Amino acid sequence: MEQPKEFVFDIPVGAGVATRANADGPPATPKDAATVILVRDGADGVEVFLQHRVKGMPFAGGMTVFPGGGVDRRDADTSVAWAGPEPSWWASRFGCDEALARALTCAAVRETFEESGVLLAGGADAVLTDVTPYAAARQALETREVSLAGFLADAGLTLRADLLRPWAHWITPEQEPRRYDTRFYVAKLPEGQEADGATSEASSSGWQRPEDAIADAREGRRMLMPPTWLTLSELAAFATADDVLNAPREIVRIAPTLVRENDHVRVVLEPR
Repeated sequence: MEQPKEFVFDIPVGAGVATRANADGPPATPKDAATVILVRDGADGVEVFLQHRVKGMPFAGGMTVFPGGGVDRRDADTSVAWAGPEPSWWASRFGCDEALARALTCAAVRETFEESGVLLAGGADAVLTDVTPYAAARQALETREVSLAGFLADAGLTLRADLLRPWAHWITPEQEPRRYDTRFYVAKLPEGQEADGATSEASSSGWQRPEDAIADAREGRRMLMPPTWLTLSELAAFATADDVLNAPREIVRIAPTLVRENDHVRVVLEPR
């Protein structure tokens, strides 16, 4: 699916986009991160799980986003039990080495569990349908008391990389003080599991059709960053969650540039 070269959206003055103080100095080094687009089949088509981030957070405060976050150094632990495409496959899709591909995929699973309660794990032949026994482990993961590998080993669980698909690769604009080099994954909500908003990083969470989320943004009821908006636009074209997972994707690194124009921000997309 071809990416547009330019995307224009409105933001309130001072909201949604930050500018680093040393504008003439070197840009901040981006931190590796993973985002997971959770989808399911709703009564009127595909629905996506979205979270409204708490205002005042250092990055994307007040914005509506998909679950995700930065890679923890322990996400690279090679002892994690793994089922599905190997790190070498993810590395080839995301244009990175195997160690980073492993860490990104582990971060995707960990962050999804921390922020939504959905755990993309199970046995070698079965996916978890009930995650209630792991509520304490979820909290311990969020506070970094345990690592993903340690939690999965203690619980006798296997990371199910086969439940994920690569979707996109975005890097935060150089003008921002906090920058992330983010790989986007997509996953279908496992049968029997429920996504919730039990995270300190979100003020509200829920499922919504992509087109409805975009309409809310156009009418000022929510704020979306360009990667979220464009991803929602793409998802709106699919009839079912399986169609989303089976869609062919060419992963191209997108490095936007922000151009401020009064109360508008023009986002120029630059595939690299």
